[in-house]
Amino acid sequence: MPRRTLLLLTAALLAATLTGCADGTSAAPATARGTAPAPGTGTGTGTGTGRHVSDDPEQTLHLAEQLLIKKCMEKRGYEYWVEEYRAADGASRFPYVVDDPAWAARHGYGTDLYRERQQEALRDPNQRYYRSMPADRAPELVSALNGAEPKGLSARLPNGIQVTHSDQGCVAEAERTLYKDLPAWFRATRVTDSLGGMRVGMVLTDKRYRTAAKPWARCMKAKGYTYPSPAEARAAATRPDKEWPHAREVRLASAEAACAKSGDLASVAKALDTEYRAELRRRHPGATNDLDRLKREALPRARAIVARGD
Repeated sequence: MPRRTLLLLTAALLAATLTGCADGTSAAPATARGTAPAPGTGTGTGTGTGRHVSDDPEQTLHLAEQLLIKKCMEKRGYEYWVEEYRAADGASRFPYVVDDPAWAARHGYGTDLYRERQQEALRDPNQRYYRSMPADRAPELVSALNGAEPKGLSARLPNGIQVTHSDQGCVAEAERTLYKDLPAWFRATRVTDSLGGMRVGMVLTDKRYRTAAKPWARCMKAKGYTYPSPAEARAAATRPDKEWPHAREVRLASAEAACAKSGDLASVAKALDTEYRAELRRRHPGATNDLDRLKREALPRARAIVARGD
């Protein structure tokens, strides 16, 4: 996940602080679980009236947590704008190969969406509010949201990295209200987040995926592109130091999608993703079962919170 600084003051962007594996060094806060920030909405004051309860459980849980954070921050004397839920796109939507020709024809590899997110971040009311704070009050705002220091919650990831977060602050308070068992929620979310990255790596290095990529590469070569894998095609088109024109990016991504549809790479990747997802669930049953249970138990509470608008 891309790293952010504390200037990106939204609940969606301020999550776990990593403490290193062997040397005890710290990394910047990681982005939250699988979503990108959207422009804030709401008045910033008061709890408002009820909202429509979505049929999507993830959206409902996200919105309920945001409403709880907003209520908590306002009790502490700060303003907070709800960050709306946004589904994954770009690299997170197509981790193995772009296989949607219509999407590729519009977005290429999604760098246009990434640039939109950057512009939205500049307009985000929570970040504007943070930047407007006097220098001596800004750290207090961060502490109110995330707690003064990353202590109280801890989880060890499958790769050995220890992640920690404060059990104080409005994010922790909202998650405790919604999920009840905050330490279990923290461990379950952080471990399962890491399993997603592990799963992608397992698929990409699987011999069956690499074998299926060979006819894809031949198809791409016939279209004038000499990339041995989708990852290398994407990397060429999305280098931050050498930005491609959007039309050129779209042509490459469209060729990738056409070759994915004409061969079996997309179906092989999907089958392997399902296989490794199940394998990782078997290897880490505690975290995955806890996450499922905590979400299931929290959903009625979340629906009530969203319906009330508090």
